[in-house]
Amino acid sequence: MASILEIRFHGRGGQGAKTAAALLAEAALEQGKFVQSFPEYGAERQGAPVKAFVRISDEPITIHTSIKNPHIVVVVDPTLVKSVPVADGLDKGGALVVNTTDPVDFIREKTGYLGKIVTIDATKIAIEELGKPVTNTAMLGAVQKVSNIVNIEVLKDYTTKHFIHKLGEELTRRNINALMRAYNEVQA
Repeated sequence: MASILEIRFHGRGGQGAKTAAALLAEAALEQGKFVQSFPEYGAERQGAPVKAFVRISDEPITIHTSIKNPHIVVVVDPTLVKSVPVADGLDKGGALVVNTTDPVDFIREKTGYLGKIVTIDATKIAIEELGKPVTNTAMLGAVQKVSNIVNIEVLKDYTTKHFIHKLGEELTRRNINALMRAYNEVQA
């Protein structure tokens, strides 16, 4: 792992990019890592493009700025590939993880990113597991598979703890199913 692993999430307000970033950071914290997780958005409104950032390190983190050169970029909403420069600053040795049914060559053409591109149909997984297109937990599973940032069991446990009181047992179980399905289905 780089001395500080930096991840940038791109989504739209209400899709859970901020929550996915926070869950990843908090699971890493559970494993003794130093973390930062924070969003960046303009006037809050559902559907507007948002960014969420995560830093994970074995050492204290002293940087307090947005992430300009991430190691991993996660695109929660596939329409952003066509309208937002999601791959800007992405490390050439990193990975672009996109929720899409489009082929990798299409994503490469639209983003101009020449490094590793990983796609997953997180929308399909979310609809089948949750009954609605909220893809944050599925994308979290895909990111975990690509990066192996934290132990998958710790991520599952922390996600369960986070959602159980907010969503109840059944919806929490469905979110864990979405996370694990994406983790198992993504070709990393």
